Amino acid sequence: MATLRDIRNRISSVKSTEKITKAMKMVAVAKLRRAQDAISQARPYAKKMQEILSHLAAKVNVYDFLLLNDRPIENIAVVVVTSDRGLCGAFNTNLIRYAVQYLKSNYNAQLAAGKVKLICVGKKGTEYFSKRSYNVVSKYVGLYQYLKFSTAREIADKLIEGYTDGSFDKIEIIYNEAKGLATQKIVIDQFLPITSTKKESNSMTDYIYEPSSTELITSLVPKHLHFQIWKILLESNAAEQGAKMIAMDNASTNARDLIRLLQLYYNKARQASITKELLEIVAGAEALKKAS
Repeated sequence: MATLRDIRNRISSVKSTEKITKAMKMVAVAKLRRAQDAISQARPYAKKMQEILSHLAAKVNVYDFLLLNDRPIENIAVVVVTSDRGLCGAFNTNLIRYAVQYLKSNYNAQLAAGKVKLICVGKKGTEYFSKRSYNVVSKYVGLYQYLKFSTAREIADKLIEGYTDGSFDKIEIIYNEAKGLATQKIVIDQFLPITSTKKESNSMTDYIYEPSSTELITSLVPKHLHFQIWKILLESNAAEQGAKMIAMDNASTNARDLIRLLQLYYNKARQASITKELLEIVAGAEALKKAS
């Protein structure tokens, strides 16, 4: 049975843990606010870029552009975006489990043939897939501490190079999208070939472009892909901070509940100890009376 000192030490330990989780929650709230600001600024740009490319693609023969042109799929690259750190609930676990199930369901034959290549962004995904029988060809760890657009451009250029030289015939990205303060949604985007630009919308305004549509597509497609990776990193970062905020809030709540429970247990144990001492004193006094 735990002594009173053991219970006091446990209460003190849990109180220290509660202070840490409350501090981590406040840090996550501050980071989440900055991440949401960055996302709110990035989304309109990405939407407009997509709209312009869709309009341009409708005016040219997309088969003249390698990055817009489908081809027989043999080698597949899947980018798995996780976080570098834990303490964010099931943020990484759910995404990794989803990615594994997705690969087995859609590319089981290619997995067995070694034709599925993984690009891991984030330490958690890198550790998981590197320790198992997956073909991890690239790893990007420690990006979120100092998130820069140059990093997104580097990743995008590497993917474009792999698609251009034939190492990959299709590239997909699996990541967490921030849907709100406490909600994350796992999303799969096809990075290459760009298929969403092939559909012409009847509601589009007929613009006159200068220079030509062909020159603009050649110039804008790499910028679009760079920004797509940047937006995905921002989405994942915001989703992580939201998950961490909720996880730390739950941890603080659980710590307070445990402190109340331990305090109740301590009071009962202390009361039992005092009662025991009183009984011993009374028994001793009765024994002295009988002896005299």
